[in-house]
Amino acid sequence: MTIWILSNYKSRLNAITQMVVIGIMNILEFLLVPQLLLWERFNIVFAVMFIALIYYNEFKLKKRTQ
Repeated sequence: MTIWILSNYKSRLNAITQMVVIGIMNILEFLLVPQLLLWERFNIVFAVMFIALIYYNEFKLKKRTQ
């Protein structure tokens, strides 16, 4: 995924893929092993903030610069 990000090839698809992967990973961790997370169940808040950052960077910020 790093090469995909750096190459900027289909960056919107890349951003959507990143958001889905982060979302699924954190939901699974939230449900299955919350005790292993650094902030336990509160970790989902940071995941949502990170997903929002990816969304803002790809779909809002890039639209302004183009």
